[in-house]
Amino acid sequence: MLLYFFIQSISSMNFFFFIIFFFLFKNKFLLNFNYENMVINLILFMKMGAAPVHFWFPKIMKNLNWIPMFMLMTWQKIIPMIFLSYCLMTKFLLFFITLNVMIGSIMGMNQTNLKLILSFSSINHMGWLITCLTLNINFWLIYFFNYTLLNYIIIKMFKLMNLKFLSNLYTLNYTSLTKIILSMNFLSLSGLPPFFGFFPKWLVLMELMLTSKYFIFTLLIFTTLINLFFYLRIMISNFLMSNFNILWMTKNFFKNFFINKIMAMTFFSMFMLMLFLILTLLT
Repeated sequence: MLLYFFIQSISSMNFFFFIIFFFLFKNKFLLNFNYENMVINLILFMKMGAAPVHFWFPKIMKNLNWIPMFMLMTWQKIIPMIFLSYCLMTKFLLFFITLNVMIGSIMGMNQTNLKLILSFSSINHMGWLITCLTLNINFWLIYFFNYTLLNYIIIKMFKLMNLKFLSNLYTLNYTSLTKIILSMNFLSLSGLPPFFGFFPKWLVLMELMLTSKYFIFTLLIFTTLINLFFYLRIMISNFLMSNFNILWMTKNFFKNFFINKIMAMTFFSMFMLMLFLILTLLT
């Protein structure tokens, strides 16, 4: 936790220092607006744990409990993202999006720690969120809500099942329905159709096509396929390599409050996707 407070303190001090410096000495030093924005953007990326200044993020996430980890992955990014939307540069934007989606996808492939898998998944989603900011703030709101909801469900299930590593899934002795719900949420987080997580990614990809941003479009699809690989690896560990003494619907299954809540949220997300598809067809 000391590393987290140190990083946040340093980045906050640098943020206010450069804001004041650029305001007072811009005319004197003939500073270029693009370079001002690049410095501010890098500082905000550091606060959020986004590439290329993400070095602290996986280290912190690995040692956190599940709920503080969820807060760091979601709510901690809101204020830096708001600031970023006001000073988002476009000159080097493609470079930063590429770094986030590539580092998040490639580094997550070889991880066996579930917290590190979610950490690099978060870095990958940062690339999508930055892309949303460049397109439409409404896309960002939809994507962030979706991302927050799915991570909450997954983290609550990991906490409930006391999971930390992929190897823990090999001997997971929960009902098949619980495993299906966990797998559905991972597939949704990866953006696989027809799950709820596909909806915001579909909006972003459609807008990229309409604005002829084909390189980012191809890059996001390619890295999403890489992400899907390590999510499928979790599913394989969950189903094919787990205990053969599989339960389906035990008598006390629905007595667990957290499982009931997670089931409700999962099926709510599926219902919202079906409602959206129906409305799309009607219009």
